[in-house]
Amino acid sequence: MHLSPDVVIYWQLGFVKINATIAFTWALMLLLTLGSMLNTRNISTNLQRSRWQNFLEIIVTGIETQIEEVGLQQAKKYLYFLGTLFLFLVSASIFTIVPGYEPPTASLSTTAALSVFIAVPMFGIAQQGVVNYLKSYMAPTMIMLPFNIISELSRTLALAVRLFGNMMSGAMIIGILLTITPFIFPIVMTALGLLTGIVQAYIFTILAAVYIAAATQTRQPDNRSDSK
Repeated sequence: MHLSPDVVIYWQLGFVKINATIAFTWALMLLLTLGSMLNTRNISTNLQRSRWQNFLEIIVTGIETQIEEVGLQQAKKYLYFLGTLFLFLVSASIFTIVPGYEPPTASLSTTAALSVFIAVPMFGIAQQGVVNYLKSYMAPTMIMLPFNIISELSRTLALAVRLFGNMMSGAMIIGILLTITPFIFPIVMTALGLLTGIVQAYIFTILAAVYIAAATQTRQPDNRSDSK
């Protein structure tokens, strides 16, 4: 039993090593890439569409709706990042039913939170420009500059620890139950772990969308006049 997939080493040459986190992260990305290519190779633009295409469009439409409800009006602009992030986290949880699989999200070194840390200023600068985005760190006064910087760093750390803690704890509980209880109870816990992983993927993606929405929000002057 181990706390993190980082300790599972598959190959090492000197200081260069490939652990379970790296191996399953790249394997999962390759699987998602190939899956998306295969699933979209026969996309139809006509009225006659397959059931599988209708199912894919339902998923995409659902993600776009969630993005818009968060406050991001141009949902398609953020769909590629947030949708990919959500699918990666969900897939990382679902594949825990495969024997020998180590979810990369159970490692604190997984860069899902780091991707959000990079994406937030990128979208913010694209929407507001470099100068206006940097000014937001000093709003309403210069005194808020260090606090806003600390906020950026702390929320990224919080996202990473949250995802790592939930995924690692689920794997640990199942491992412990396998040693002290019959197989039927760990199977139930595995099902609950899958549900928890999907919920965590949803929360993680929604929080990322909220951060991006805050970074891309533009301040517009209030043109309303008081009427008596």
